[in-house]
Amino acid sequence: MRFVIQRVLHADVKIDGKTAGEIEKGLLVLIGVSGEDTKETADKMIRKLIGLRIFEDDMGKTNLDLETAGGSLLLVSQFTLYANCKKGNRPSFIEAGPPEMAEALYQYIISECRKRVPNVGCGEFGADMKVSLVNDGPFTILLDSAQL
Repeated sequence: MRFVIQRVLHADVKIDGKTAGEIEKGLLVLIGVSGEDTKETADKMIRKLIGLRIFEDDMGKTNLDLETAGGSLLLVSQFTLYANCKKGNRPSFIEAGPPEMAEALYQYIISECRKRVPNVGCGEFGADMKVSLVNDGPFTILLDSAQL
């Protein structure tokens, strides 16, 4: 499982011109699911995501986690995080999880995050989405479950 985490001042996701999810201060998380991921993988990634101390405290140091900073989450599925570009110029996505399994894990991640974070927005699995953000910092982190 891969999360691309961006600290944002604002982010939104639109589908067919309509806002599906929107947050102010918080984290925009692009979520990629591999064929080997499980709920246990998701739980580990969620714990790490919510515990990341990447918001500034009163002294300007990145010491605060999402809850302490009063931040929100915007969760967007993105199977292209498992693009394999080793051969040729056309990416292969064979490492991405099958759609049914990946969607179930994406929905699981949303529901588990909503248990811990008061404001969680999301995109729609498999939809053509337009994501906008104001990256704060910029501050972007890649979490890969294979490295946790």
